[in-house]
Amino acid sequence: MKIDLTDKLAVVTGASGELGRVMVRTLAACGADVAVHYLRNKAKAEELATEVRDAGQRSLAVQADITDLDSVLKMKAAIAAELGEPHIIVNNAVIQYDWKSVLEQAPEDYESQFRSSVLHNVHMAKAFVPAMEKAKWGRVIGINTECSMQYWSGQSAYISGKRGMDGVLRVLAREVGGNGITVNQVAPGFTLSENKEDSEKTRGYREKVPLQRRGTDQEIANVVAFLASDLASFITGAYIPVCGGNVMPAI
Repeated sequence: MKIDLTDKLAVVTGASGELGRVMVRTLAACGADVAVHYLRNKAKAEELATEVRDAGQRSLAVQADITDLDSVLKMKAAIAAELGEPHIIVNNAVIQYDWKSVLEQAPEDYESQFRSSVLHNVHMAKAFVPAMEKAKWGRVIGINTECSMQYWSGQSAYISGKRGMDGVLRVLAREVGGNGITVNQVAPGFTLSENKEDSEKTRGYREKVPLQRRGTDQEIANVVAFLASDLASFITGAYIPVCGGNVMPAI
């Protein structure tokens, strides 16, 4: 048994970022063609698309503002013209900002998290799900966070956006399931990646994690690839923490 995404086309938003890059490489290694979305980092996106093509899969670097529907629709048209209609969308992009207390956090930060978490997922669904419905097969994968179950100080804007995203995607799962489309969420913990190494400063976090370590970007990408495949064909509406047990959804 293996994850086989041969003849599938995926779109990863925020693909030039640290987690996104590994998701792209992993989906391509499973046989998928991949559209590499970026907002500003064109050089990294082009580099990644070239890497995917050199590995034998089709790829395209494509720019869009995921908070703007017209921009997302232009991205869809560019992908369709060169690669075809995507079967898999991975909604990974999010706006970064400084975390502060509720009393200190600027209202604009709540608005940015709504746009990049909630509207991002809405726009991607509007752009790409109709073709999945016609094909009677599709995968929508949203990248959430363990923070959605933690409620630590300073997280309010981030959590408000991600919990709104959770609501949109669970409703979407009910609406499109009859057409063979699954909708799931992957919720990373405090993840190690190319530019985020472990250190003594993160010891307190590690000690609270049941597995006593931080996860890696590859471990996040592995779950994304699984959910994108037919191995996960009967899983939908799920919020799946990939955080070593640091948060545990309960019944």
